[in-house]
Amino acid sequence: MRIKNWLAASLMVLCLGGVMNAVAFPQTTNAAIKTCTSNFLGFPAWYRGLIDESTCNVLSPDGKPGPSGKINPTLTEFIWHIGLNVVEIGLVAVIYISALFTLYGGFMFMTSQGKPDNAAKARMTMLDAIIGLVISFAAVIFVNFIIGRLGG
Repeated sequence: MRIKNWLAASLMVLCLGGVMNAVAFPQTTNAAIKTCTSNFLGFPAWYRGLIDESTCNVLSPDGKPGPSGKINPTLTEFIWHIGLNVVEIGLVAVIYISALFTLYGGFMFMTSQGKPDNAAKARMTMLDAIIGLVISFAAVIFVNFIIGRLGG
């Protein structure tokens, strides 16, 4: 019986990850568009916004025109892009962790067996996880807004 519960919980986590990836991080699926960045379960690539779309090479942080005519970022812009991408990777990890804590709180609530103390602890776990989830989504939106303003 325990294996069945763990399999069901694992399936729920995988489904939640797929839904979150599709909703929070939409991607174009047009075969004619060449995409140079990869996205795994919503985690952005560290080099997102720092590549030449025509060659899929990482741009040089020199501020000079590149082979496609686009001006390369300066070293400061380059570091900011990488830093914001790393921050977003951490925020996406927090989103997954808070989703797991929500599931864990639900499991605790189901197994509290009517004990008020255990049920209250489970509710607080779920509430804290949902608050963390909302804050994480807001932070990812904010980081994407900043990256968009930098031209990435």
